[in-house]
Order: sequence, then structure tokens, then C-alpha cells
Amino acid sequence: MRILMLVATTVATDTRVLREARTLVGAGHEVHIIGRSVPDTFQPDPGITVSSIGTSSVFRPEGGQSLAGRKLSPPMKLARWALLPQHRRSAFGRWADGALADSRGRQFDAVHAHDFTALEAGATLADERGVPLVYDSHELWTGLPREYRPTPLQDRRERRVEQRLGSRADAVITVGDGVAGALRDQYGWDHVTVVRNTFPLNPGKPDVPDEPTGFVYAGRVAAFRELEAIAAASHLVDLPVTIVGPADDTWLGTFDPGRATVLPALPLDEASRLMQANGISLVTHSDRWANHRLAQPNKLFHAVGLGLPVVATDTGELAKVVREHDLGALYPPGDAAGLAGAMRRVVHDFQRYACNVEAAREALSWDADAARLVAVYARLFSGAAGTRGEG
Repeated sequence: MRILMLVATTVATDTRVLREARTLVGAGHEVHIIGRSVPDTFQPDPGITVSSIGTSSVFRPEGGQSLAGRKLSPPMKLARWALLPQHRRSAFGRWADGALADSRGRQFDAVHAHDFTALEAGATLADERGVPLVYDSHELWTGLPREYRPTPLQDRRERRVEQRLGSRADAVITVGDGVAGALRDQYGWDHVTVVRNTFPLNPGKPDVPDEPTGFVYAGRVAAFRELEAIAAASHLVDLPVTIVGPADDTWLGTFDPGRATVLPALPLDEASRLMQANGISLVTHSDRWANHRLAQPNKLFHAVGLGLPVVATDTGELAKVVREHDLGALYPPGDAAGLAGAMRRVVHDFQRYACNVEAAREALSWDADAARLVAVYARLFSGAAGTRGEG
């Protein structure tokens, strides 16, 4: 069958979207993805095609320079903080309008809407064509951090829209048991299936060093990632610390990394080699927002797939998985000294934690999650769209 995916990201670095698309192609389907400002150089895997809608808003034309990363005067900072919600709403709205126009010239048998930003457009297309709608909630939308002025009216509207359209979706999938439980409690949904952000299991034993040579944080470099604690802890441990990933340049401009080295984003393979060369992965995030407490970050499953012990924040679903499989050491959120102590504990007991990670790799790999995703589509295309999801 032909599956139309809608996602307001560049696609090229969206590992969840690409992993799901590859899995569905492997199950015999065709997948077309409509993304947002997809790089011209991006080449998708066979069986996947991609088209792109540009990034613009009433405040900035396509290709216009962003204020992110620029040094702003206090009045400009205030204006940006105040106007950012309108800019985001306009930018995502224009993308959705473009995605609708692109989609109407295509043939598809199901619509897969990635995250709330694609949900309204996805529901419109599914209704127009009379095809199934899958809502893929990458996080708890109502629990996301807000780095702009409060928007209570907009928040209430988005909650009503998500409840209405998610309730009419033929299937809802999400990234973990915590988010699934929150969606069930918040909206009364009984058709949620968990498809985690795990990684494919490579054959053979991972290339893990006999002893660690450093710590690597590989992920988004921005607020609410506990990077301030990592920077402070870098002064308290002997081994070097590396921070690598796509950055919020505005936030990074005021960040003091301490003794840590900050690197720009790397292709997945290069980031993986960097992590394996160092031996220990830092899987950190804040517990300030509901979404942080419910999240099972990609970073965790990436580290496990590479066979690496972790140092993780003791919060919510993340800590639950680390404890269940004894994958490494935990520290209290915001506690740099506690983080440094956890880092030292993993160094001291590295081989034991590495053995635990190896034992957990299969259970925490993409094979099980891919099977759940394929099963969702099997139900939809077998005429059993009324069959509800499973955790």
C-alpha cells in the first residue's frame, strides 16, 4: 500500500521518521514523505520518496535570516519572546497548507501524521480520500517546554484539536509507555500503540573499549538538557567530556561549557564512532516539564545499541529503564556533584555495566518496535481499522 507521511522537519536527520519509513518499505509498502525545508542533497533509501515545503512565516520569508544565534539588544530579545508564538503558528500553518497542496496531487492509501504540527493536515487528507489516519505522537504535545511567552488560549485550542482529531484517528502510536499513559488519561484514548525510538540491532558484539576514555553527550544542544550540570561536572572528573549535536545557537551563545568540548552535529555513523571511542554516554535531560519526565530519549537507545553504559538523569521513564536493566548510574536533576559522582561510579564499574547493556540490547532494540508498527498497518489494511492499539 501507499503511505503518505507528513512531518514538519527536515527529514534528513529525523531518525524516527526514516526508521519507520524503512520498516514499512521492508514490509512491502511504498512511502512518500512531505517534509519541511528538506536539504536538496538528501537522498532517501529505495522505496522512499521525499518532497519538501519551504520554511516561511509572516515574520520571515523563505530563506530569510533567523534571529537565532544573533546578539540581540534587550528590546529585540523581548520582542522575539513576545512574537515567537505567532511566528511558529504562521510557519507551521504555511507548511501545513503547502503539504495539503502537495498531497492532493498524489495517490495514497493511508496518511501518517508525525506530531501535532501535521495532525490537522493529515486528518483533512484522510477525510477527503476516505483513507486511514495514523497519528504518531513523538512526545506529549501539551507537556512540551515553552521558551516563549505564555499562550493559554492557544494551548487550550491545541488540546481540543488534538483530542478531537486523535480520537477520530484509526491508530495512535507514540514513543513510550509514559506518553501512552498520559494520552490515555488525558483524552480517554484506547487505541494507542507504543513504538519506541529504539535502534536496529547490528549483528555481532559492539566495539566497546576495555575501559572508558571519556564521556559523550550526543543530542540536541539547547535548554532543558542538563548541559549546565554536565559543564559543571566536567571540572570534577578526570576523563574528558564531549558535547555533540545540533545546537540552538541563541542558547549556545551564553553557555559556558566548562572543560567540556562542544562539537557541531555529526552524521549518525560518526557520532556513534565518537561515542564508542569514549565508552560512556551521558543521557541527560531536565525534569522541569511533563514531557521530560515521560520521555525515553533517543540517546538512551542509541547508547544501548552501541553497547555503552550510561550516566542518566534520575527522572521519570528514563530512570525507570536504566534501573530495570541496570544500564549505568543515575544522578538527581541539576546536581553537578551528583552527576560527577555517577560518572565516577560508571568508570569504576564499567565492565559490569557493559555486560548489563549487552544483555539488554535485544530487548531494547528496534526489532520489537518494528513488529508493532507493521502490525498497526496490517490491521488497517486488513479492514480491521476498528481494532484498537496495544502497549
